[in-house]
Order: sequence, then structure tokens, then C-alpha cells
Amino acid sequence: MTKTPASPARLPSSLVLVGAGKMGGAMLEGWLAMGLPPEAVTVVDPVPGAALLALADRRGFSLNPSVAPSHPPEVLVLGIKPQMLDAAAPALAAHVGPQTLVVSILAGKTVADVKDRLPARAVVRAMPNLPASVGRGITGVYADPETTAVQRELAAALLAGIGRVEWVAEERLIDVVTAVSGSGPAYVFLMVECLARAGEAEGLTPDAALRLARATVEGAGELLFRSDVTADTLRRNVTSPGGTTAAALEILMASDGLEPLMRKAVAAARRRAEELSG
Repeated sequence: MTKTPASPARLPSSLVLVGAGKMGGAMLEGWLAMGLPPEAVTVVDPVPGAALLALADRRGFSLNPSVAPSHPPEVLVLGIKPQMLDAAAPALAAHVGPQTLVVSILAGKTVADVKDRLPARAVVRAMPNLPASVGRGITGVYADPETTAVQRELAAALLAGIGRVEWVAEERLIDVVTAVSGSGPAYVFLMVECLARAGEAEGLTPDAALRLARATVEGAGELLFRSDVTADTLRRNVTSPGGTTAAALEILMASDGLEPLMRKAVAAARRRAEELSG
């Protein structure tokens, strides 16, 4: 029997993106690549960079229009710096109608923060991460209770343009998402640095040690991406009893090894996220 392909998710009929920096710009490129018509897109950015200007010229979406919209968009995406929300809110109010879905990627700003400043009914709070810039991100998402099923689908379709989407049932868990995947790329980059320095300490040249460490993490990440095998199974597959990997893992998996250190690091990031959200 031939399997019927799933219908593509519906994209919004109109969308306003406020703030198109690194993350907002990555999202915009993902949306256009997945088929969102440029004529449906308006971008508001007070200081557009060269890349955004070139993209607007190439794709033809509206950038910083001088005329206010005649109708609020179906989706408003907040990609500005969190500290800019108060100053931007009066002008943003014109982009919010009773049926507008507000998608916020403002770190530390709660759904209540957004609703206190904008006349929004439906708000989705999202926490993407840096690999979104290469289409391989993962975004933690929370939808407030007034968000409809259709609006959740719209949010999921948009965020899928930059990678995977993981919904959480409680807003407080966005702080945990921030600690795990939002900040997580920095943990991986630090591991590359540490692995390279360890190789250098054992006699490799700095350049060779860095190349070896970087390529190892790149390859391991790609293997995780392509494989359905769990991380612990992949670890076991590369660990021969009594071998070199087992000797190293005996240190990393000790009671004072990597796991307790990572738990402390994630807990510290989560506490800081809570402080910023408060």
C-alpha cells in the first residue's frame, strides 16, 4: 500500500517580525525557505544590517514600511532585545489584533510580561538556540491557555523552519529549556576547548589538538543526528572493555565526574533564568 504523504503545515497568511538580528534573521530565512510568501512578511528593524537589507532586496518582503498596517497580522514575532520591549510596546500595539498570535523569543520575558504591554490574547513563548542559524536548532515552546489549537500549529510550523520543536506543559519549564538547550551549545564549545587543551598537554601542537577535538565533536554530533540509536548505546558501542575509552570514561563517569558537574551547571543556568524571568 502506498502511504499518503502528510499535508504540509499551514503557514500564516500575514506575519510581522520585529527584530531581525542573528536569531530573528535565521528564523526569517528559514520561513522563506520553507515557502512563506515574501509578500506575507513585514520586517520591522530600526537598524537593519547589510545581510537583512540584501535579503529584503533579493526576496522582496516589506522592510520598515512607513505606513501602518491596515489590519493586524495573523502572527507577530518578537525578536528584539528583551530590554527593548517597554520602549517598543506602544508602536507594536498596532500590530496586535484579537486574533493575532504573538510569538515571543524574548529571553526572561514571561507571557504575563508580554500581555501586560501588548493587547494580546494568545501568546507563545519560545526559546530557540544558536544552531538555528544553520537550520539545526531546537526550540522549547510554551503556549498560554488562550492559544488555540490552530495557533499552536502555526507556531510549530514557523519554528520548524529553524529545526526541531519541543513543547512544554508549564511555563516554568522554559527556564529549564534555557539551561539545557538554550545555553547548551556553549557547554559543547567549552568541551572542545577543554579536549583540545588536554591533547596539547599530552604533547600535540595547539593547532593539531584543536582540529582533532573540533572534528571529533562535529562527527559525534552528526552521528547522533543521523542515527536513531540512543546516546548511551553509541557510547557503549565505542567503548571496548579494558580499552582506552573505558579508561577515560572511568574518570568522566566517577561520582565526582561529568554528570554531577553538568547537573550543577544546568541548575545554575536555570536559577539565573528564573531570576531574569522574575
